[in-house]
Amino acid sequence: MSTWEIILGIAVILVSLFIIVVILLQQGHRAGITGAISGGADTFLSKNKARTFDATLARFTKYIAIVFFILALIANAISLKGKV
Repeated sequence: MSTWEIILGIAVILVSLFIIVVILLQQGHRAGITGAISGGADTFLSKNKARTFDATLARFTKYIAIVFFILALIANAISLKGKV
């Protein structure tokens, strides 16, 4: 195993743990279903959803997932390069 494989392996593990933490911190989407049925979806808080903590976590989840897939592809390419 080369040094780069070890470094990328550790990076993939750390990013995957960070994804798990960020996803677990988010609220479930079912919490808003009862409010939407009863007409409470047009509240002040729903209009400012882009500024909420949950929206920020959702944005971070997308970016972290992209980083995770890129790291996984790079780690796979380096691993295959050593076997060819």
